[in-house]
Amino acid sequence: MAKYDRPREAWAITGSGHYLKESLALAAQRPKVDLFLSKAAAEVLPMYDIDMQVLRERFTCFRDTTASASPVGLFYQGRYDRLIIAPATSNTVAKMVWGIADTLVTNIYAQAGKCRIPSIVFACDTEPEMMTEAPGGQVPVYPRKIDLENVTRLMSFEYTTVATSYNQLVTALDNY
Repeated sequence: MAKYDRPREAWAITGSGHYLKESLALAAQRPKVDLFLSKAAAEVLPMYDIDMQVLRERFTCFRDTTASASPVGLFYQGRYDRLIIAPATSNTVAKMVWGIADTLVTNIYAQAGKCRIPSIVFACDTEPEMMTEAPGGQVPVYPRKIDLENVTRLMSFEYTTVATSYNQLVTALDNY
């Protein structure tokens, strides 16, 4: 695998508003980040008053528009030295746990693992009761048992660090 002199971080966003603005602010603080947006992320960004054009001015953005998720090839070329998925919906976490790579985000997670590139996953549904950000403000959510179990399963995956809180995400990024 070829290596870039200055590898970048791949930052993937899924369709959750849970710490979405905070996650994007963290990404913007990092010097070399490319964004990977799931179809759901592209749909929810405007709901949270996040302008895609503004993101494009700061980041190289890849969107989930191809059947083969062609940007995954960049992982094999050594373009990235880490993958961050923040925030990660319970749907994305479930797909990653069960090896389903049918979206841009789940595909780059699978390919990162195959290339032994470490991943940090900021899972959204991590407590039996929690507050999360919806387009209209904070709302209570009650993740299902299967959602909580999948987060626990993902914690055992090689090359994967799971953050279950925003503070854990910050710590994981700082410890890299």
